[in-house]
Amino acid sequence: MLDIPLRSVEARAADLDARYGELPPAELIATMAYHFFPDRMALVSSFGADSVTLLSIVAEVKPDLPVLFLQTGKHFDETLRYRDELTRRLGLTNVIDLYPEPLALARDDPDGTLHRSDPDACCAIRKVHPLARALKPYDAWITGRRRHQTFSRRGLPVIEADGTHIKLNPIASWTQEDVDAYIEDRDLPRHPLVAEGYPSIGCAPCTKRPAMGDDARAGRWDGSGKTECGIHWMR
Repeated sequence: MLDIPLRSVEARAADLDARYGELPPAELIATMAYHFFPDRMALVSSFGADSVTLLSIVAEVKPDLPVLFLQTGKHFDETLRYRDELTRRLGLTNVIDLYPEPLALARDDPDGTLHRSDPDACCAIRKVHPLARALKPYDAWITGRRRHQTFSRRGLPVIEADGTHIKLNPIASWTQEDVDAYIEDRDLPRHPLVAEGYPSIGCAPCTKRPAMGDDARAGRWDGSGKTECGIHWMR
């Protein structure tokens, strides 16, 4: 992990974004993986609705790039099967499962229902803390976030500071039409729940089909006011 002051990380992110933020996603990932963060960068993927897009790009550029997957214990069975299918089909050779700490689960969510009373705490145990531990050996990480997905993401830069890490959002400018065209042109498999009306897929208890006209993530944590799991707020 970059052992320099936070402001220096922010300055470096701003410089990288100014110099390389307009590169096509594959070129950006290759440049960062091979020249700036060799063996110190990972992709974090949910293997969700549109995840195959970025996973396919990574597979073409660097199939042994670490791909971190949060095994929350609450995924749809379809997601777990899809994860295995994509790993084989794309030739990804370094998919790493991250698990919650058993003691934390036993102490704070012994009956597995914490998501009903405190979804933020549930996400912290099952996503935020496991990912924070897993990212310690890395200087940079990659996400599939896009500006059109929610109001809060509209100003998303391609390269940004995230605490002591550099974070890349290679397809930040892509629209849903761009994603769909990429998947169709390459005949890539979609998550099976997409066909059932789920444009954004997280843990099963906290994901529903959004209403017609809602944004893609409106079905996540429905009615709670929550819009993010918290991994993008880590420091």
